[in-house]
Amino acid sequence: MKLVHFRILAPAVISVAAMFFIATDTLAQETPRVKFATTAGDFVVEVYPDKAPKTVENFLQYVKDKHYDGTLFHRVIPNFMIQGGGFDAKFIQKPTRAPVVHEGREALAKGGLKNVVGTLAMARTNDPQSATAQFFINVKDNAFLDPTAQSFGYTVFGKVVSGMDVIEKIKVTPTGAAGPFPSDVPKTPILINSATLVK
Repeated sequence: MKLVHFRILAPAVISVAAMFFIATDTLAQETPRVKFATTAGDFVVEVYPDKAPKTVENFLQYVKDKHYDGTLFHRVIPNFMIQGGGFDAKFIQKPTRAPVVHEGREALAKGGLKNVVGTLAMARTNDPQSATAQFFINVKDNAFLDPTAQSFGYTVFGKVVSGMDVIEKIKVTPTGAAGPFPSDVPKTPILINSATLVK
C-alpha cells in the first residue's frame, strides 16, 4: 500500500521540485552580478533591480559602457567606506550621463538593504539627485547614511558577494594627498582594470 501511495505522490513531488528550481533560476536571473578586477584583487557584487530599478539600470549601463575600466578607488577611509568609479589613473574625471533619480527611500520600503558592511551604494554631492557613476562600498555599518523621513540618505543597491577580503585589504591601504584631493587617496594606486557583467 505504501509503495502504491509513493508512486502516486512521486510525480507531484517531482513537479513541485521542478517549479522550485525554475523559480530559483528566475530569481537568480533577476539579481545580476558584476565582477571587478582590480590591482588589489577581484571581487563580485550582486545588485537588486527589484529594490532600486533605476539605480541598478544606471549602474549596469556604466558597466556595459566600460566606464569603470581604468578608474581608481580615489577615496579610502578605513572606518567608513571606499569610493571609486569617477576618475582615471591621471585623476581626470570621466564624463557621465545625467544623474539618476534618488531611490533610497523606495528601496528601503521594498525591503532593500541598509548601509552596512559590504553593501554598495551610490555616491553623490549634497544634492540628493546628483548621483551619476561613482559608487562606494561600506566597510563598517553606517546607519547615519540610511534614508529616513527627514533625510534622503544614500541609495543602497547591491552588496559584495565574494572577494570581501579584497575590500578589507583596500580599506587599510595607506593614503595621502594626490591629484585634486588633499587626503584619503591610496598612496599605491588601486585601479579597476575591468568591471564585467557575469550574470
